Amino acid sequence: MKCLSISQPFADLIISGKKTIELRKWNTNFRGEFLIHAPIKIRKEDCKRLKIKKKLVTGVIIGKAELYEVKKYNSIKEIKADQKFHLASKNFHDKTFGFILKNVKSFRIPISCKGQLGFFEIDLPKTKIKNKEIVTDIIDEEYRYQWIGHH
Repeated sequence: MKCLSISQPFADLIISGKKTIELRKWNTNFRGEFLIHAPIKIRKEDCKRLKIKKKLVTGVIIGKAELYEVKKYNSIKEIKADQKFHLASKNFHDKTFGFILKNVKSFRIPISCKGQLGFFEIDLPKTKIKNKEIVTDIIDEEYRYQWIGHH
């Protein structure tokens, strides 16, 4: 599955649904679901600017999202108009593409992973549980957890 490293606090803001556009210098033809990796580096200035005080996890995959469109920005004015969706600081003069995201899901248990530049492929470990009833119970439990947690 594809994965993208997104610096904290922005990875966390995407997972929480507060950030729906990820700004990049480069374009992609990829569309679909991908994993969100939070690298080791935390952008402390952005944490202060956005008043984020909680401890952020790093070096792990924290969830997934769907990239369904890429917006090409032709001017800084256009980027500023979308500021409430990408939450970037004023230093976005070199960013020209906005990855528009939807269907975000947080993982209860982050998956340890080393990041890379751009989209990269990752193989998640398959379950070693052979008993189909137990797997069904786990899926049912995850569904109930998500339903209760979001309603």
